[in-house]
Order: sequence, then structure tokens, then C-alpha cells
Amino acid sequence: MTPQGTELAASSVRRRAYWHAGVLLAVLLGGLYVARRHWPAVESGAGRLADADQGWLLLGATAALGTWAASALAQQGAVVRRLPGPRLVAAQFAASAAGHLLPAGLGAGAVNLRFLMRCGLPAGRSASAVAVKATAGAAVRLALIALLAPACPGVLRLPQRTPAALAVALTALALLGTLPLTPWWARCRQALSAVLADIRALHDRPARAAALWGGSLAFAVLHSLVLISVTRAVALPLPPLQVALLYLAASGAAALLPTPGGLGSLDAALALGLTVSGAPGAAAASAVLGYRLLTVWLPLLPGLLVLGVLVRRKAL
Repeated sequence: MTPQGTELAASSVRRRAYWHAGVLLAVLLGGLYVARRHWPAVESGAGRLADADQGWLLLGATAALGTWAASALAQQGAVVRRLPGPRLVAAQFAASAAGHLLPAGLGAGAVNLRFLMRCGLPAGRSASAVAVKATAGAAVRLALIALLAPACPGVLRLPQRTPAALAVALTALALLGTLPLTPWWARCRQALSAVLADIRALHDRPARAAALWGGSLAFAVLHSLVLISVTRAVALPLPPLQVALLYLAASGAAALLPTPGGLGSLDAALALGLTVSGAPGAAAASAVLGYRLLTVWLPLLPGLLVLGVLVRRKAL
């Protein structure tokens, strides 16, 4: 690459980093403002979580542990070559911790990419495998939403078109209009075509296809089960299918905002969905806090330690 090309690539990386940092800061400040405004409900929810049913919390913790095995299964399904099982599960555990430190899934994606390359896959094939896994996960989430929505009528409602919402939408469209869409759309089509070609190739191996879709399905179901268990632990009066649908919709909406692990965006979406569905504010806050405790805060330090061990042993 010429020096001019290197400089352009570095400039592009810096612009993306500034954009991600700006959006992350805005979301975090918004989350802090909402938490400060509703602090009594948050404080009451934390107290309610301390008195929650320990049996249900244990079930939620068990489901949270299963999510890393499901993630490993899906990643194996995205690769034709057989991967080392124990190291693959450890890499998913480390990737989940890294995903809570960098925005837009960059941390988890980087860990998986490095792991696959250390297993002997070329860089292009490794990146494609990570994209295949992400695409399968999104497709499974959408399919589950479509399946559960008719069983829970009225749960998913479009927000009211307030002047503020319209202003935000128009601003987003205006910013989108300033982007050079032609090369951007061409790159997106090229990447999507490569991912779809890899998915079709994987379906020539039924075992790999079953692992990809089965692992992706198990991952979404187990995360839903974590939230269902926490809502049961704090005696939140909502049906399990409704809670699962709210989780799937909230996690899908949070994925549109590039925050680490959905920090702020997922919490707000879950709390809003539970509250709108009839849950008391304190119960909704305790459910969100419990879900975050089991899926983020308790595994974070062990996950970072596993990440360090994998790096020291040259597995990443």
C-alpha cells in the first residue's frame, strides 16, 4: 500500500473511532440522565433484588453459563474446520467480556477473529465466519420475534410520533444523506454476498448447519431464560413468553446503538418494555439489574482473566 493509501486508511479509522466514541458518549450520558431522574425506582429495584428468590436466580445463572456454550456451538457451525472445543468455549467467555468494553461488538468480534486465525484459518475466512455467526444470530432473533408476536398481541407497539421523535428521525435521515452511499452500498452488497455464499456452503455439511442454527437458537433462548428467571425471582407479574418477546425486541433495538454490550441502550429498552407492559417501576428496575448482574457484572472479571490467559498462551 502506498503512503497516501495508508494515510487515507488511518484517517478513515480515526473518523469511525470518533463517530463511535461520540455516539457512545451520548448514549451513556442519556443513560445517566435517565438513571438520575428515576433514581428512587433504581434504588428500590436494587433492594428488591437483594430479597429475590435464590432458586430462580440460580436457574438464571445456570442459563447464563449455557450462553457461552451455545455461542461456541454457533461459531463452530460457521467454520468447516473442526475447532478445539475447550479453547473455543473459553474464547467465547473471553469475547463476551471484551464485548462489554468496546462498542458495536468490536471487542467480541476481535477476540473471535484472532482465535480463528490462531486456529489456522486465513484472515478473510475468519472474518467471514464471524459475520456468518452474527447473521445467523440476527436471523434467529427475528424469526423468534415473528413467532412470539402473534402469541402476545399488543406487546410490540410502535411509539407515538411526537415532534421530538420526528425531529430525531429527520436529523438521522439528513445525516444519512450526507454519506457517500454509492461506495458504501456497494461494499455492503459485496460483504453480504460473501456471507450468504458461506452460509450456502455450510449447508452442504448438515452437521455444521445444525450447529450454526442450533447454537444461535440456544443462545437467544438462554438469554431470554435468564431474564424470565430474574422476573420470577423478583415476582414480576408478566407471562414468560411476553418477557421473552420483550427481551428479543429490546436486544434487537439495542443492537442499533454502538454501545459496549448494549450498556445503557439495552437497559433502557428493557426497562421501558417491562414498564409499558404493566410491571411496576421498581420491579422492572430490579429485573434489569438482575439480568445485567448475571450476564455482565459477575462474569466480567473472570472473563477478562480468561482473556489474559488465552493471550499469554498464544491462543489469541
